[in-house]
Amino acid sequence: MTFTDLHLHRTILHAVEEEGYTTPTPIQQQAIPVILEEHDLVACAQTGTGKTAAFAIPILHYLHRIVGGNTKRKQLRTLVLTPTRELAIQVQESFETYGKYTNITSMVLYGGVNQTPQVEQLKKGFDVLIATPGRLLDLHKQGFVNFDGLHHLVLDEADLMLDMGFINDVKKTIKLIPENRQTLLFSATMPLAIRELADSILKSPKYVAVAPVSSTAENVNQKIYFVEKEDKRKLLYHIIRNDKLKNVLVFVRTKHGADNVVKALKKNGVFAEAIHGDKSQTARQRVLEAFKNKEIDVLVATDIAARGIDIELLPYVINFDLPNISETYVHRIGRTGRAGNSGMAISFCGKDEKPYWQDIEKLIRMKIKVVEDHPFPWNNEPKNEDVKVQKKPDLRNKNKNVNSRKSEGAKKNKKRWY
Repeated sequence: MTFTDLHLHRTILHAVEEEGYTTPTPIQQQAIPVILEEHDLVACAQTGTGKTAAFAIPILHYLHRIVGGNTKRKQLRTLVLTPTRELAIQVQESFETYGKYTNITSMVLYGGVNQTPQVEQLKKGFDVLIATPGRLLDLHKQGFVNFDGLHHLVLDEADLMLDMGFINDVKKTIKLIPENRQTLLFSATMPLAIRELADSILKSPKYVAVAPVSSTAENVNQKIYFVEKEDKRKLLYHIIRNDKLKNVLVFVRTKHGADNVVKALKKNGVFAEAIHGDKSQTARQRVLEAFKNKEIDVLVATDIAARGIDIELLPYVINFDLPNISETYVHRIGRTGRAGNSGMAISFCGKDEKPYWQDIEKLIRMKIKVVEDHPFPWNNEPKNEDVKVQKKPDLRNKNKNVNSRKSEGAKKNKKRWY
């Protein structure tokens, strides 16, 4: 199948071809025909599978047919709800890219910035609004957003909205918009709460799914360092300094961890900045632009803040903390080695993270090269079988067995003689 086979309007098809795309991704092949037929849709697809274009392209096709060359005052016809500001900005960029030869207008709405410029833009009118839930509800309450002409509602990254506590705001928004609409729900996973939400707001939806990404790009060189947790910052600086790395995206688990890594790097003369949820939108955009322009050597980010970040020709990704979800590793390192370019993915594994690394290798079905020659290896236990080592109890197993009658019974049975 090619994009031509989807019978899209020639102006949209022209914009798609200009971006160098001829063949739709699997999620696009499944979702676009369903959306063009104006069915409600539940789509399960990971970030990086082309899902934004999967809904932006058919929506633009519909809107161009309705709006045409009309240059009169615009009316809100499509609402896309996203969990993060960065993702909202990326979604708008997709609408602008694929709709650049149409008369369709869009705007993005998010919190953390002065609302006055956004209000002024709202007053001018537009066709597509991409918004985070909190700021949207706030400005609707003030009378600046009108949903009367809405035709499309898109819930993007629904599971992340659930994780970030936005589901109640989503439900409030749904009560405000017309029931006679087409609803599209996209989610990387389908927990019970998301399935229940889909059942309550969609009408006879079609279901499409793309299997989670389990393979890593062939042109990404992957390495793993087994390092003591307390030595990770030293190892990071050691690698950056010795290998003279520039334009490095470092992934950490927490906002506090991101700040600490940046502080340690700056102390050693490395130009680094962090991007996470506690930073203002202005600060996040400033840092991201500086990194894209290579004014910053190292960008340290949490997974949530990194949603929506798309950096061309990114040479290095470092997993300072391993993700506890294996698929996240694939998506992290997939930010390098794009468009035929080579990339390097480096991971740090503390002793407490070894189960995560085993799950990752199981998912990607390959053994990653272990770098053993570095200054901060694990403190290995004696290998001599004659030496008795007093090991610490496995707290994970202990926690699993606490208050478990079965486990206690099993212990008693071990003491019996038969």
